[in-house]
Amino acid sequence: MAQHVRDIMTSRLVAVEPQASVTAVAQKMRDEDIGAVLIIEDDELRGLVSDRDLVVRALAEGGDPEQRTVASACSGDVITVTPDEDLDRAARIMREHSIRRLPVMEQGHPVGIVSLGDMAIERDSESALGDISAAKPNQ
Repeated sequence: MAQHVRDIMTSRLVAVEPQASVTAVAQKMRDEDIGAVLIIEDDELRGLVSDRDLVVRALAEGGDPEQRTVASACSGDVITVTPDEDLDRAARIMREHSIRRLPVMEQGHPVGIVSLGDMAIERDSESALGDISAAKPNQ
């Protein structure tokens, strides 16, 4: 059984600048088949935006998604972990802050993301969440 974030994190990262449009980020999520994108500015992590963030914080507010920047929809106060963080501690952080994804940082740079689905697959692959998280995406 995995003990550290490094063992289960997704290391394929997709990042955009804060000025990217909501539409462009949604298209990137679709094309890359991902649910979260990192917001990077001047080589620093500025935020994380999820597919849910785009819907609740941008589309539901109205306006032109081509003109609206992803900075207006992202989570700005990003909580992060390191690759060597214990999985139990990472799970506690997610629970305490009610978050589904944690960027993984090493020496000031993002190196991965660990998600609630990653945790479910690792901890209880037979659970409904683990089973759903492990399934191929709908096309």
